[in-house]
Amino acid sequence: MSDSDPDRDSAPDQTAAPKSAAEERAEALIRRAKRNLRKARAEGYLSGICAMLRPGDLALDLGANMGVVTAVLAATGADVVAFEPDPFAFAHLTERFAQTPNVTLVNAAVGAAAGTVTLHRAANFDTNPTGASVKSTILAGGRQIDDSQGIAVELIDFPAWLATKIAERGRIAFIKMDIEGAELDILEALDAAGTFAHIQCLVAETHERKFRDLRTRYRALRQGFAERYDANRVNLDWI
Repeated sequence: MSDSDPDRDSAPDQTAAPKSAAEERAEALIRRAKRNLRKARAEGYLSGICAMLRPGDLALDLGANMGVVTAVLAATGADVVAFEPDPFAFAHLTERFAQTPNVTLVNAAVGAAAGTVTLHRAANFDTNPTGASVKSTILAGGRQIDDSQGIAVELIDFPAWLATKIAERGRIAFIKMDIEGAELDILEALDAAGTFAHIQCLVAETHERKFRDLRTRYRALRQGFAERYDANRVNLDWI
């Protein structure tokens, strides 16, 4: 989907021996083919989800960015709540969905705790805010992120927020999660609490390539989820 990070698969291997120009071109083509395949799968997956959504269902877009997925979900008539912490992207969301009554916009980051947190932006944000806003993250130390400056944003305890919605509605129809590393804490918390029993379908993009220090936890998360959940219902390969 167009709200995803185009550099997800482009992290260089710092330990590998230098490659020839031909090898680099071949690897670039392979990465592009893999991205295109994931994109096609994601679009097909989302089309299937939208075919099942009905007015009265609740769909959540975590990391809405410019609202590409939010718009598709809203067109089904479902109630959509879109979370976006970056003020630049949120301004576009506000303008785009001002006249869409079934969309609720929340200008906040989501995590496994509540409070105020620093939002770090991509190093090229000033020159390309539209393209770079998709990389904004509440985690420091990410690849291509400028940690020397940031902006304070509200942080919502998403597991707690979700628990209130489950209590109100009984189930959540769909969750899309693309939140640049913050998904790890949330997914671990939802798993520990047994919350997936009340979620019909969730898709998440994981960001282990962006945060090297978290890769062990990501591997454990993926292994555990593969054992406990149907990949068609809890999918960690969103783009």
